Amino acid sequence: MTTTATTALVTNNLPVPSMAALSPLGSLEAYIGAVNRIPVLSVDDEQALARRYRDHEDLDAARELVHSHLRFVVHVARGYNGYGLGIGDLIQEGNIGLMKAVKRFDPDQGVRLVSFAVHWIRAEMHEFILKNWRIVKVATTKAQRKLFFNLRKSKKRLGWMNADEVRAVAADLNVSEREVLEMESRLSGRDIGFDMPDDGDEDGPPSPVAYLAAQGEDPSQLYEREDEEGSQLSVLREGLAELDARSRDIIKRRWLDSEAKVTLQELADEYGVSAERIRQIEANALKKMRALFAA
Repeated sequence: MTTTATTALVTNNLPVPSMAALSPLGSLEAYIGAVNRIPVLSVDDEQALARRYRDHEDLDAARELVHSHLRFVVHVARGYNGYGLGIGDLIQEGNIGLMKAVKRFDPDQGVRLVSFAVHWIRAEMHEFILKNWRIVKVATTKAQRKLFFNLRKSKKRLGWMNADEVRAVAADLNVSEREVLEMESRLSGRDIGFDMPDDGDEDGPPSPVAYLAAQGEDPSQLYEREDEEGSQLSVLREGLAELDARSRDIIKRRWLDSEAKVTLQELADEYGVSAERIRQIEANALKKMRALFAA
């Protein structure tokens, strides 16, 4: 287990399951074999142990609860084999989630620990995958994280999805087709060294940094800034497209025209309404567009 994870859990006074302790041979196969031999708790035993830990902070009871569910963490970790990360690392992260679940489990809620813990276990694995799957993060918002994991499950074959498949996935996950295409592009891409040729050959093609002209600032910062500006411009276009014609015209003439802004009263006279009504339309349109930028 990583030093950071171990330190955090020891601070919370929870027992840390050790692969070495459970499997003297030290191999992953031996660990999996060892956890599969640990007996599954009955409902009554689980309830009794959970109450001992909750009411008396009995660490032996917590340890038994954790150990009896380690096989389930292995089962969940195997479901993420396709991400190219070591199953041993996923198991360790899942064990952290299991221990967090044990710490928060309330036996009086009428659910089994395994049903409560699965969300904590998956959350830790998801966080680990997103941090380590690529050098460049592929999902930063909550919606993108959901799309990242569900899109891989939704794809029926290798290769790029056709238009019908994109529409079906977008409808199934309740996201826009643009978001599906963007995430598919991220998943299909690969990390390329910024400063060195991709193959490490000095006589090979130039690295990406060579294509950026120095304009008084660091090329990497320039690239990041221009990429961010391009992304925001794309969101702005999408936001305008979702507005009705009158709202779109008001926003463009009040905020986007390079010439002097049109006044509320001028627009009110043109549309035959009050200036206050124009202000309300403008405020509602800006609110909708801000929501897109915050997503």
